[in-house]
Amino acid sequence: MDTIKVDKDLELVLVHTKFSKSYLNIVLTQRDYLNQWLTWPQHANDEQFFINFINRSLDDYAAGKSLTCAMIFKGEIVGNISFNVIDHSLKKVEIGYWLSSKFQGKGIVTKSVTKFIDIAFNQMGLKKVQISVAVVNIPSRNICERLGFILEGVITRAENLHGKVVDHAIYGLQATKQTDG
Repeated sequence: MDTIKVDKDLELVLVHTKFSKSYLNIVLTQRDYLNQWLTWPQHANDEQFFINFINRSLDDYAAGKSLTCAMIFKGEIVGNISFNVIDHSLKKVEIGYWLSSKFQGKGIVTKSVTKFIDIAFNQMGLKKVQISVAVVNIPSRNICERLGFILEGVITRAENLHGKVVDHAIYGLQATKQTDG
């Protein structure tokens, strides 16, 4: 799996070290925006940060632990989507994503998450997709709800975002309602 065509303008491409400069450019121009929801942008100060991230992601992919793809819209890297954790014993994945603020409102994340749901259920045979999002991140919560995810609960004091402790809404989508052994 190298490239997943989503539509004529959007593809998801397995991360590659050649993407490190594009990732860095997004962070350098949008660090404050990304810092609202992510802990890592404050540490992303050079291409080596992303080369290390990509190499770890590729190692985890090879081990069947995760899948990390660049979101490429009209030929430009605009963000990232991943199965942060693939739990084979529970037949469950957790999706994470981030997107350049310049490309919001174009359906990129919704389409990308939809494609990842399809991969999880129809290619990998998994039973649950989960997304954890800061309670106050309304755009991400709206994506979950639009795609039919169920709010399973709220984890209080789930994350420290640069000195601000936030709660997480946990959304789940089941492949079926059946219980697996």
